[in-house]
Amino acid sequence: MNNKYTLPVPAPHHFSFAVRDIPDVTVEQRERVLKALHYNEFAFPAGMLTVDMLSDSGTTAMTNHQWAALFMGDEAYGRNTGYYVLLDTFRDIFERGGEKNWKKILDLVRTDCRDVEKMIEEVYLREYEGGLFNGGAAQMERPNTFIIQQGRAAESVLMEIVKKILAERYPGKIFTIPSNGHFDTTEGNIKQMGSIPRNLYNKQLLYEVPEDGRYEKNPFKGNMDLDKLQELIDAVGVDNVPLIFSCITNNPVCGQAVSMANLRAVSEIAHKNNIPYILDAARWAENAYFIKKFEDGYADKSIAEIATEMFSYCDGFCMSAKKDGHANMGGMLAFRDKGLFWKNFSDFNEDGTTKMDVGVRLKVKQISCYGNDSYGGMSGRDIMALAVGMYESCDFNYMEERVAQCNYLAEGFYDAGVKGVVLPAGGHAVYINMDEFFDGKRGHDTFAGQGFSVELIRRYGIRTSELGDYSMEYDLKTPEQQAEVANVVRFAIDRSRLTKEHLDYVIAAVKALYEDRESIPNMRIVWGTNLPMRHFHAFLEPYPNT
Repeated sequence: MNNKYTLPVPAPHHFSFAVRDIPDVTVEQRERVLKALHYNEFAFPAGMLTVDMLSDSGTTAMTNHQWAALFMGDEAYGRNTGYYVLLDTFRDIFERGGEKNWKKILDLVRTDCRDVEKMIEEVYLREYEGGLFNGGAAQMERPNTFIIQQGRAAESVLMEIVKKILAERYPGKIFTIPSNGHFDTTEGNIKQMGSIPRNLYNKQLLYEVPEDGRYEKNPFKGNMDLDKLQELIDAVGVDNVPLIFSCITNNPVCGQAVSMANLRAVSEIAHKNNIPYILDAARWAENAYFIKKFEDGYADKSIAEIATEMFSYCDGFCMSAKKDGHANMGGMLAFRDKGLFWKNFSDFNEDGTTKMDVGVRLKVKQISCYGNDSYGGMSGRDIMALAVGMYESCDFNYMEERVAQCNYLAEGFYDAGVKGVVLPAGGHAVYINMDEFFDGKRGHDTFAGQGFSVELIRRYGIRTSELGDYSMEYDLKTPEQQAEVANVVRFAIDRSRLTKEHLDYVIAAVKALYEDRESIPNMRIVWGTNLPMRHFHAFLEPYPNT
């Protein structure tokens, strides 16, 4: 409530108690290292950077509660305590409709419960079925939840098994998998399974900016274009679309939010056509925050309540739990028990009994590559930190501060006169449209956005992520896919790690680089053009802009 003591600035909600020094590095030193490492920004040593904005994936600062939770983790090879805690954390947030219905096994474990009978009844043998997270014997009989160490591994497990099943049923057939925006690793995994990824969003809306650069209400630029989706299904045939994805928030489309209405509508289209609907749910909490702030009917709902509705529309999800500030490592793959994905990808006998459960096939792949199903490549301590981080991501104040940092950086670029800033800011990063930044003077074959990224490192020690023509492989796409590429560079902001001082430095550096943009070199690939997800390991070299 407002009163006479209200201040014109928000009250802080956290403080830092650990400090890491930044070394002094010269331009010449950075240039020498860049050249030696073939101008690959992923290979550049983090210890030589002033500000690292390559990604918010696993790079966030953890809270004191997360650090404390590390000590509650046990490293048992089979059914560590954190396994039960983490699955119930997901049930709390994604299925139980908000805090008032939480069971929070986490709190039971925190109190070091020694009542064995209670632990058996409440934790170890508690039966759950029919949702995204089976429990007790049901998880053994029909496995549908798989702890994985990060999102791209979850995608790889999913896509490899889907590929095998489709190849067994339809040898030689090529499939199309649409999304509002497949991120680089998702697209890479889809291409490696021999399918065609498509990104169906409104690019014109994405790049529109009001006269003063400010939106009063978020326009949900990350939405799937529903007309394009239906047109694609009609064009390629419903039998050639095995899955439909939505990325929340829409990472390749500049971290833009997706409305609840759009999730609901895509789900309806998918289910009308008997196609499983999958969420790339890396930033579910940010997306729920935007829905709460800007979509009618959700202002009084909590982030967890909104998350429960979002996940009610999907048949399964892949998730990197390294985003949204959850933890430094973690991921999840899950599908609805006896739902549409299970029905479409399991094999059945003539009498209707299950011949081969798709969950069993996924579990075999998980165990073969990542470890036993109760840890899936994660340590027990990281599992506990992740569970705590999931609950913390439901804190509105945390999300408000996180998004405010993104707005500050985006509006700082805009006010500095930098062209191409995508507004409004997303929830985890700020993006600049390289086509507009360079006044439309650089062609798609120049990879000038990568030149921009390299020059930010060389001149100012700032690392970003080029997510445009180079990383999203414009030169290797069909004309239809090329039209779907957003030629952008991303400035990721990780949780509670960067200060206003860092952001002001970045604003000043980008302003200076923009004013000298004619000197930014183009880039060419000298090795690795056709490698899957080439931007992680290709070699480049600069050449003059002439």
